[in-house]
Amino acid sequence: GRAAPGAEVGVLLCDVGDEGSLAAMAKQTRLVLNCVGPYRFFGEPVVKACVENGASCIDISGEPQFLEGMYLKYNEKAAEKGVYIIGSCGFDSIPADMGVLFTRDKLKGTLTAVESFLTVKSGPEGACIHDGTWKSAIYGLSDQDNLKKLRKQIGYTPVPVIGAKLKRRGLVFYSQEFREYSIPFMGSDVSVVKRSQRYLHTQLQETPVQYAAYANVGGLGSVMKLMFAGLLFLLLVKFSLGRKLLIKYPEFFSAGRFTKKGPTQKQMDETSFTMTFFGEGYSEGQDPQKGKPNVKICTQVKGPEPGYIATPIAMVQAGVALLEETACLPAQGGVYSPGAAFSKTKLIERLNKRGLEFSVITKPEV
Repeated sequence: GRAAPGAEVGVLLCDVGDEGSLAAMAKQTRLVLNCVGPYRFFGEPVVKACVENGASCIDISGEPQFLEGMYLKYNEKAAEKGVYIIGSCGFDSIPADMGVLFTRDKLKGTLTAVESFLTVKSGPEGACIHDGTWKSAIYGLSDQDNLKKLRKQIGYTPVPVIGAKLKRRGLVFYSQEFREYSIPFMGSDVSVVKRSQRYLHTQLQETPVQYAAYANVGGLGSVMKLMFAGLLFLLLVKFSLGRKLLIKYPEFFSAGRFTKKGPTQKQMDETSFTMTFFGEGYSEGQDPQKGKPNVKICTQVKGPEPGYIATPIAMVQAGVALLEETACLPAQGGVYSPGAAFSKTKLIERLNKRGLEFSVITKPEV
């Protein structure tokens, strides 16, 4: 029952090292879905070709340095050309970014803060991810200083804190909501959501939402294994030799979570995710600058295996929304995060029809 391309679908051969081949591709289309990662090595030539030749571009990057670097280098050029460059349109970070907007829209009042908790469930054979994602994490964590420099160059305007300040949780904590241990989510979700909230506040004068992301990891045994693996990873990633070892032996250093082959079909079929959002804010008529939050809401985004099933669903539907709802996109082209680009579209409705389910778990209660 899986979709297969029809006979009329052709193949264009391109090479990120060949500008001419990329230009020829971009000239033939309105939209490129860019899946070449790690994006820090292979992503920019595609973005450059799209901007220069008048095609929009969507990617599934979870690499903040690439995403924000493309904003710095191509935002103005994309605006001039009237094209949209939209990053993070896969599992990183459609569920988180659109989930925050969904939560905001379902709260009667003013949403000021959200915490999300990710739970991934797998079958007897477990879950694993291709080592391309592993490499992106290695290079990203080893280059944190340059990310800070990049953000200084961009000169972001600070996002104001509206309402009670969201308290950050510890590096490892016991979640009463799920009755298991949780840790901060290490993906790009927080940085992507912050970019969306900054845009919606500065350009559309909407109340910015504070956001923190966490992942549920299970019992104490899982925490101990994770802490050991995490400390070893952080130690090795600082040194050239350590990085080479991590890249050469992903399966060993990730306890089988990342492999050069990626997941089997059975592993993918038996894996799913749930992202739960706990939001708080102020009821209608209540000034969010005064007093404590007096209303709460809980929502969820549920879907199939994140990396290879949910990600293409999210990416393709983001592409369809871009092509079919042009009037609902930001007024001018540029480099955008998903929430900034799609906040006025029907992307969530599209995703709901195709297996990424957005729902309200508990309605707002004062």
